[in-house]
Amino acid sequence: MEILLILGVIVVGVVIFAISVYNSLIVLKNKVDEGWADIDTQLKRRWDLIPNMVETVKGYAKHEAGVFEEVTKARSQAMQATTPEQHAQAENMLTGALKSLFAVAENYPELKANQNFLDLQATLREIEEHIQMSRRYYNGTVKDFNTKLEIFPNNIVAGMLGFKKREFFEIADEERQNVKVSFSEEPKAEAKPAEKPAEKAPEKKEEQGEQSEASGESEANEAESKKD
Repeated sequence: MEILLILGVIVVGVVIFAISVYNSLIVLKNKVDEGWADIDTQLKRRWDLIPNMVETVKGYAKHEAGVFEEVTKARSQAMQATTPEQHAQAENMLTGALKSLFAVAENYPELKANQNFLDLQATLREIEEHIQMSRRYYNGTVKDFNTKLEIFPNNIVAGMLGFKKREFFEIADEERQNVKVSFSEEPKAEAKPAEKPAEKAPEKKEEQGEQSEASGESEANEAESKKD
């Protein structure tokens, strides 16, 4: 009887532990899914913006067909990606293509001053910043989730319940900076103020002092001569 009671307590403890691990993994999994959904939203905003940018640049640089085709192809591949790893590779290619597009725009002052193009640049800059913030949040939740899976004895329960490690959304080191979308002129160096000439010591006061001393000595000599 006591053995059955001990076994019952053990079984109940294992069940409670398994439920606890399951619930904690579900919470982390939902955070991972939430983080990826945010990244996906920002990536879609980026994809929707690119055709407008290409058409705007085309209006000033129609002969740059190779660059436009490269951007369009990279955008298409990014939209077809399914896993975080595939998305990361495709987005790196798209970022490189966008850099080529902006390099073309650098050669057209009228395009750089176009208000529509400036607005598109500002929107792209905002999207890039949101992608970076979302990526940091997502990768942080993935790290917590994967760590929870690897810890013993969580890994046993997680394996039995079908949980698997999630992929990070990584970008290449050279692509960690946002796409440069600013064509503002470099600030000019400020002119240094001219140095003031050193003030000369007042010479008049010194001359007056010397004259007063000389007059005092002459008066003393006259007084001595009278006494003699």
